[in-house]
Amino acid sequence: MSIDASNMNTVWASLVVEELLRNGVDTVCLSPGSRCAPLTVAVARHENMRSVMHFDERGAAFFALGYARATGRPAAWVTTSGTAAANGLPAVIEAAQDKVPMIVITADRPPELRDTGANQSIHQPDLFSRYVRWSFDVPCPDAAIPPEFVLTTVDQAVYRAFRTPSGPVHLNMMFREPLDPTVTGDVYSSYLDSVSDWSEHRHAYTRYSTARVMLTNGDLKALLAECEKVQRGLLCVGHLRSEAERAAVRSLAGKLGWPVLADVTSGVSWDPTLVENIRYYDQILLSPVFRNQHKPDGILHIGDRFVSKRLLQFIDENRPTFHCVVNEGPERADPAHTVTHRIESDLVKFCEALASGVSPQTGTEWRSAWKRASDAVHDVINEFLAGQCGINEPHVARRLSSLVPSDQFLVLASSMPIRECDMYAGMREGEPVCVSNRGASGIDGTIATASGVAHGAGKGVTVLIGDLALLHDLNSLALVASSETPVIVVVLNNHGGAIFSFLPIRKQKDIFEPFFGTPHELDFKGAARQFGITYHRPRDIKEFDAAYQSAVEHGKSALIEIITDRKENFTLHAQLQSAIAKSIDTLE
Repeated sequence: MSIDASNMNTVWASLVVEELLRNGVDTVCLSPGSRCAPLTVAVARHENMRSVMHFDERGAAFFALGYARATGRPAAWVTTSGTAAANGLPAVIEAAQDKVPMIVITADRPPELRDTGANQSIHQPDLFSRYVRWSFDVPCPDAAIPPEFVLTTVDQAVYRAFRTPSGPVHLNMMFREPLDPTVTGDVYSSYLDSVSDWSEHRHAYTRYSTARVMLTNGDLKALLAECEKVQRGLLCVGHLRSEAERAAVRSLAGKLGWPVLADVTSGVSWDPTLVENIRYYDQILLSPVFRNQHKPDGILHIGDRFVSKRLLQFIDENRPTFHCVVNEGPERADPAHTVTHRIESDLVKFCEALASGVSPQTGTEWRSAWKRASDAVHDVINEFLAGQCGINEPHVARRLSSLVPSDQFLVLASSMPIRECDMYAGMREGEPVCVSNRGASGIDGTIATASGVAHGAGKGVTVLIGDLALLHDLNSLALVASSETPVIVVVLNNHGGAIFSFLPIRKQKDIFEPFFGTPHELDFKGAARQFGITYHRPRDIKEFDAAYQSAVEHGKSALIEIITDRKENFTLHAQLQSAIAKSIDTLE
């Protein structure tokens, strides 16, 4: 391994890039900038480091987030000083809230230019506040500071990004001019003598061992005793992060025998082989009769949060005597303050331990009642949508859930798209991995996140997104256009913010439309043409099927725009949900 010793900036930047690689960080997301030139040059000239350029810093940061979601490994986001660094805050917040590892490296002015009115200078140390797991203000490169300092700083940053709870870390690196690899006349080759052994091998300077938190035998016995008391239990499954976690949950579900209420981001919510799976639990809870007659006395919640507000309200209404939340981090995860037991543990190990000790329960009337209700919802949805003309948002979500190839990813934007799939997607074998930025549930950065998922996974990605979310991230269509793997964008364009039609504010007629409906008359045909992306505008569900399947078969990125009406969309949802509630109310 050779380090460019042109000047001290180049030496330190090269050490940073090499040590990132040795820690498994092999992708850097960059945006153009002068102050970060030493890092950009080091990335560009390293033969083994992959780089992605995007002119929009916010989009580049969300790309890094998407990459980590697909791979489980952090990408580095490198940016220049000033507001460029601040543009990463939304992605950093999302990564922090949803425990996604991410390496944030911001270039900064040297200390003598801080608080002096120097151009493009802002206060960057601790810029991301509590939203990073660790931050460090790296001094200007200096031959008086040994190279080991640079290496151990990178090692610590990557470890803190991975360590439970994983998340973003921030290195703020100061650089003095010259910022390009100009030879300064000083000789720095001897500077690296103290790390000659490191130079000869390929592993990181400091190798960390990651501890896993496990359930103690005493806690396991106590938990088993609590589970044995439960007669009407629910296994609630939130967002899961790996196939190992999903397999462990399936095994535990088979032993417990409780109804499984699985979030759309769990990876098991559409699984027909999971006999305990209650696919339409959210819609079942539309029925006050069912809610009153099927109150749980125990809830075991594994994984992260849920999309379904109705489920959270149902739990809050009943407040069972046993409500246990299991997750890998220490966070409270209890917005309604109903949790009686909080277990911090590796999810796979927890499921294996509990499954080995719990008494099997099969074929209970309690579970059968939930299954009958779910089957009834399935029939109502099919019958209702079959009677609709044209194209509508629930039908698109339902069809898309069956059309996405099982080996691809489905990225669901916040607001209505993820809710449509959570409520109306059917069951299928070979469930695709669903990804969504639900840590902070913002609508920004969705397209960039999907592009990062595609880059990290090396597989096709489909995005279901609303019109406002796409307008927020329009610049990132450039990432879609340049993606080596196809990104198919399905946009539900109801010319405004449809979700507000479902909130009480809709009754305020004088202010609702201009201030919450946010109406616009824009479509995305011109945007697709500007970025060179194939465009479709289907007029009915058959045309949608054909357009989507054509995009998949051709293996190229595409934008499929569905035009709907917000008022008609609200009315359709109300009619469908009324039919569902009536069907559940009349079940014997």
